[in-house]
Amino acid sequence: MAEYINIRGQSIEVVASDPANPTVGQIWYNSTSNTLKGGGVSTVGTFATANPMGTGRNQSKGFGTQTAAVAAAGNIPPVTNVTEEYDGTNWTSSGSMNTARYRGATASSAPQTAGVYSGGNLGPGTSAAVEEYNGSTWASVTSMPAGKDGAAGAGTQTAALVAGGSNAGMQTTTFEYDGTNWTSGGAMGTGRYMMGYCGLQTAALAFGGEIGPHTNLTEEYDGTSWTAGGVLGTARYAMAGAGTQTAALSAGGTPPITAATELYDGTSWTANPTGLNTSRLGLGGAGTQAAALAFGGYTGTVYTGATEEWTGPGSPLTVTITAS
Repeated sequence: MAEYINIRGQSIEVVASDPANPTVGQIWYNSTSNTLKGGGVSTVGTFATANPMGTGRNQSKGFGTQTAAVAAAGNIPPVTNVTEEYDGTNWTSSGSMNTARYRGATASSAPQTAGVYSGGNLGPGTSAAVEEYNGSTWASVTSMPAGKDGAAGAGTQTAALVAGGSNAGMQTTTFEYDGTNWTSGGAMGTGRYMMGYCGLQTAALAFGGEIGPHTNLTEEYDGTSWTAGGVLGTARYAMAGAGTQTAALSAGGTPPITAATELYDGTSWTANPTGLNTSRLGLGGAGTQAAALAFGGYTGTVYTGATEEWTGPGSPLTVTITAS
């Protein structure tokens, strides 16, 4: 039988515990467990349970990264203006919004210290109000031309987008924000609300949503017009979104209330074999397809503060090598 030293030209390292950050192709023998191990990469993504928000709520919206995120407003019930920040370990309270509401749209690619939240449902009533966040407080700024409930959002504080939503019927209108003023953009192909969303003002993604029945439609925005993208494997609404137009994540939603997770590559959606640990609708999202955050929502019985951290496919992992 050929031996590793003859194949590779080197001996196998013997260690008492596995390396903390193994490289792909690295081989070692764990003398404690008496197993041969190696470094590889994951082929699927996984959610890990993290510390919950201080205030459990439905339809809270987010922005930022997995280690520096914001969760704004939501429905406890009643409708709330509570804001919390996540540092990668814990949630802490921050400045409250000026207007309590839920189902608003955030500039999904904004950092924790420079966010914008637009529109939403006042419980009842549709809002056009817009607020900017500086990392500690919210300030009211120029309102949108019209109210939008459950619209899709994208971009940053100085280049944001709000599209679709509901206001006396499903809307297709798109509004663009430059940090001071709002202007009209290209109309969506299909009016709907409670979509998942992510991306930039010039490269936005809106997926799923409610149009009467729920839908699996995806649309992509290039800064001028919306075009059809690949359809979700599971039609749903009120899901979390994260990432970019060419590398997106969709998690949770309804109906029925689900843990399903899908990944978008700019052309098509692929179901991930594992989903959220807690099935829910109306959850918020932040981060990237590689490292996202999912928080809050409604489980069907509880308005939850549950938080989960997503690690996407391609992350390093340790594998045990067997004779088979």
